[in-house]
Amino acid sequence: MSFTELGLRSEIVRAVKGYTNPTSIQEKAIPLILKGKDLIASAQTGTGKTAAFLLPILQQLLLGKPSTGPRALVVTPTRELAAQIGDMAKRYGKHLNLRSGVVFGGVGMEPQKRKLAGNLDLLIATPGRLLDHVNRKQAPLNDIQTVVLDEADRMLDMGFLPDVRRILKVLPKKRQNLFFSATMPNDIEALIRRTSRAPVMVEVTRRATPVKKVTQVIHPVQTEQKKDLLKTILQNSNMHHTLVFTRTKARANQLARVLEKAGHAAAAIHSNKSQSARTRALARFRSGKIDILIATDIAARGIDVEGISHVVNFELPEAPEDYVHRIGRTARAGSSGNAISLVSPQEHKKLAAIERLIRTSIKREPVDGFTVAAETLKLKAGRKPKRHSGPPSQGKFRRSKKAEGARKVTKTSSRPAKKKSQRKKRRGSRQTRPMATTA
Repeated sequence: MSFTELGLRSEIVRAVKGYTNPTSIQEKAIPLILKGKDLIASAQTGTGKTAAFLLPILQQLLLGKPSTGPRALVVTPTRELAAQIGDMAKRYGKHLNLRSGVVFGGVGMEPQKRKLAGNLDLLIATPGRLLDHVNRKQAPLNDIQTVVLDEADRMLDMGFLPDVRRILKVLPKKRQNLFFSATMPNDIEALIRRTSRAPVMVEVTRRATPVKKVTQVIHPVQTEQKKDLLKTILQNSNMHHTLVFTRTKARANQLARVLEKAGHAAAAIHSNKSQSARTRALARFRSGKIDILIATDIAARGIDVEGISHVVNFELPEAPEDYVHRIGRTARAGSSGNAISLVSPQEHKKLAAIERLIRTSIKREPVDGFTVAAETLKLKAGRKPKRHSGPPSQGKFRRSKKAEGARKVTKTSSRPAKKKSQRKKRRGSRQTRPMATTA
């Protein structure tokens, strides 16, 4: 099937001529959006969800009547993702006479205020900054006909759900609602169904499923050896464009310094970096001036760089869903990629949660020269580590004392019963005594 067969106009088809055929999510979502249906779309990361909602929205804007305020709104969780969608809107709409704008935090409000006053057709925004403009009456949203909530599950993870609710309340009640995400938690799905009109569910693959073309592997390693192991695997000549994920901002900065000292061109990106620094690091990574980018999970869904050959999980994420989004930065648009996770014995529970989520075991490959705890080597794929036979934990100790106490009570049950009957007799004798009266 071609993009023309999906019902898209020639001006838009010309803009996407670099794409040979629509992806599965595009085939299913685009015709429904063009018909004005509300939509809940769930698909793997890297399968073309952004184009699935941008292309039909641009066509609707082209055919619709202009207004003083934006007619379509895309709400997305991170600055990087907002900027990426803005770039794609310009690319897909290059043959259309439409105006789009992006607003997000970390930069000045005044230039965005002027942009919002410029009769936009399409507005792309992060929740917090959009509400700032709404509260200052600088964001006219009375003409919104279509709203997109992109990466809906990330909105929940980052605590944006109250902001999203407030945004939806100020929009016109009569509108088209589109919700796109790789996973769909129950809280988000409940919000969607309350604010939508009989939404159609489109689920291309089972939720939280990594792309099949990502080769996943685990290197068991002790925590203190992770930096040395990372430097060792980065010597592989095939790792020409590598994205490394850490759980903390401090660790990202630390790794950037370690790798730079080892002779690698590396940079860190996280929420403590200024927007200009984050934009500059991404631009250098895209252009190949640096070959290693170290990021935290806040950037996991906002990095869309072609040709990422490897994703390395220096530390496993707290939420197993974030693992899917991390490794989804490679093997995009039908290409192949590799995901490497450095897993310490302390991360076994996180690993087990990830494998339960994706419903598959990940291949273990120990690396020569790196000592690994015996329990790590014994850990079978997809199984939880055995309980230690050593001294009981504090919780178990408390439970054992309770059990021991219960056994003692059982053995001496006749004595407490006797005392209880005596107490009843004493209470009864006290109740029969005359009460003293006061004047």
